[in-house]
Amino acid sequence: MTKKIFLLLLMILMVSGCSDDSAADDNSPQSAQASPVAKTVPNFSAKTITGETVTNEIFASKKITVVNIWGTFCPPCIAEMPELGEMARNLPPDAQIIGLVIDATENSPQIQKAVQITQEAKADFVNVVPDENLLKFMDGVEAVPTTIFVNGKGEVVGKAIIGANVEGYKDELEKLLK
Repeated sequence: MTKKIFLLLLMILMVSGCSDDSAADDNSPQSAQASPVAKTVPNFSAKTITGETVTNEIFASKKITVVNIWGTFCPPCIAEMPELGEMARNLPPDAQIIGLVIDATENSPQIQKAVQITQEAKADFVNVVPDENLLKFMDGVEAVPTTIFVNGKGEVVGKAIIGANVEGYKDELEKLLK
């Protein structure tokens, strides 16, 4: 991906959803809507923030994957990390959470910042540094956090939730697991 595209994406995200810190403190339901991403996750091969390689096969082992798209610059994203860590530890066996760190690129300082954020929050789920295919997949994301749901075939299902709303993620996951 070119540096210009990354910087444009980063600017768009910085002036959108995360400019309002109230989402981290507001327990009211956030916007649930049709997914801002493609209907199917593309083939990808990316690294996690801890250096492991992950592909779209990550979805095949679970019925539903909660995909939290977040940024290291985003106060509501950071504020919900402890709750997401707790949620991940208590998921049923047919579900998982992964994070997509939208502002991290290979060898960027945001990777170390993401490691620090997730460690401090005890959010021990997989967090992925998007490759070019994942970045294209997330083109429609206008605010972070945005959380989507992916089935075992890599298809986006259910409603996207924009804003920090862990209870909303749990509710949508429960519906999708039925």
